[in-house]
Amino acid sequence: MTTLDIPTLLDAVRTSRIVAVVRGDSAEHAADAARILFREGIRLVEIAMTTPETPSAIAAVAPSVPKGSYLGAGTVMTPQDVDVVAAAGASFIVTPSVSASVAHAVDRGIPVLAGAFTATEAYEAWRQGAAAVKLFPASAVGPGYLKALADPFPQIPFLAVGGMGLAELPKYVAAGALGIGAGGPLVGDGAKGGDPGALAERARAFVAAAAELDGA
Repeated sequence: MTTLDIPTLLDAVRTSRIVAVVRGDSAEHAADAARILFREGIRLVEIAMTTPETPSAIAAVAPSVPKGSYLGAGTVMTPQDVDVVAAAGASFIVTPSVSASVAHAVDRGIPVLAGAFTATEAYEAWRQGAAAVKLFPASAVGPGYLKALADPFPQIPFLAVGGMGLAELPKYVAAGALGIGAGGPLVGDGAKGGDPGALAERARAFVAAAAELDGA
């Protein structure tokens, strides 16, 4: 596992703007997709625990992650999940909610992007030591909600996740998000045996869009 601290993770999110969310139908397909994403310039990739044999996928990719890029595990629900994916080589954790996995990962020194939807949940995630709060599902409420949610918490970095495509990226960054977590619009069927060339093309488009943002 590549050692990753919170400032380094936040800097990677802030400068790259994109965390790719890989939900594969097999460990092999998920690993292949992650490698393509890294190759095309996506610096942060999470492989979700909904992928069969997620630890195997993480272990297959971890040794080849480019310098300055980071592989994480997503949909991490329990302390046991944290231990398993960390052993496989995940350097950061993403959760869909504020669960016991957050505090356990923090105790282990693993940075966490913790899912939250309300002000109460966002503050609790931050109180437990999350590196940033993942507003999920962001598309259900829009960038105005993220801005309103973030206003009372200037100390909390936010990431927008759920339904995030190219058109959403500049809107949520303008609303105060460090960046977005992009699943379907970026990965598509690329983690389910889909066309690797199409996945690479989408990845390049996301990287280019992020580079156009002020401060990216």
